[in-house]
Amino acid sequence: MDPLSSLLSGIRAEGSVVSHAVLTAPWSITFTDDAPLTMVSVLHGGGTLLLPDGTERAIGAGDTAVVRGPAPFRLADEPATVRRPHTAYEINCFSTDAACTGQELEGIHWGTGPDAATTLIVGAYRASGHRHERLLRALPPVLVVTEDAEVCAWLENAAADAARLTAGSQALMDRLLDWALVCTLRTWFDRAGADAPGWYRGLADPVLAPALHAFHGRPAASWTVASLAAQAGVSRALFARRFSELMGRPPLTYLTECRMDDAEALLADTDLSIAQIARTVGYADAFGFSTAFKRHKGLSPSRFRTAAA
Repeated sequence: MDPLSSLLSGIRAEGSVVSHAVLTAPWSITFTDDAPLTMVSVLHGGGTLLLPDGTERAIGAGDTAVVRGPAPFRLADEPATVRRPHTAYEINCFSTDAACTGQELEGIHWGTGPDAATTLIVGAYRASGHRHERLLRALPPVLVVTEDAEVCAWLENAAADAARLTAGSQALMDRLLDWALVCTLRTWFDRAGADAPGWYRGLADPVLAPALHAFHGRPAASWTVASLAAQAGVSRALFARRFSELMGRPPLTYLTECRMDDAEALLADTDLSIAQIARTVGYADAFGFSTAFKRHKGLSPSRFRTAAA
């Protein structure tokens, strides 16, 4: 499994609430469901994302925005709208309450009809554990990718089909949102260039990619710089130098960081023993693993597990 696939395995649109919203200005939507990621696709019209740190990001037709949570944020037809009378909506469907706060979202059309200025598809993602946290650390507060008209038309048709609530419509929309998230993030990482995380840049490098795929496919193996270089088909010295230049850290430092991140997720999300987790992430014994974990995370594995619980 490559790094991006591994990180995305911890976040899914399972049972996600999807809104196909038609909005007439002036309007605002407040997102308060604490989702780790929220995706907003603009099919027609546009608006401005208003983030808690004061960031304002305009999005228009064809744009898909991914907003990093869990802090609440707003989307409005324009920034000044939130300071004057307007139609306000709230999305909060991942709370413990049985019903959504505000408007019911399943397939509803907000606004006055087909001539409304803005049409959106909104999806919020649930986290299934802690594995996704490394992905969130690699993302900005908001990222925007522009799609072509054909993709937007296909999304609109799929959302309309799901809104009819026929058999399988929830599963259809969940899988659609998962697909859309993967495509959006891949496109953004590809365009980010030097701003993309090192593990993603490495996957595009002909020397590092084979070694990274080998390590992430078998993270518990006894990897050394020499064995990783052999996967890449280059000398140990060349591999170590190229790895450090592109990834910003030596190969074994990167391996340890990945193993500690995996261990953190296993400690928080499973009942595996410390010894079992040690073997899963590539340590021969619990003592060596515990020493490494405390050095990198500041807590022993047992204390980290207690704090996470």
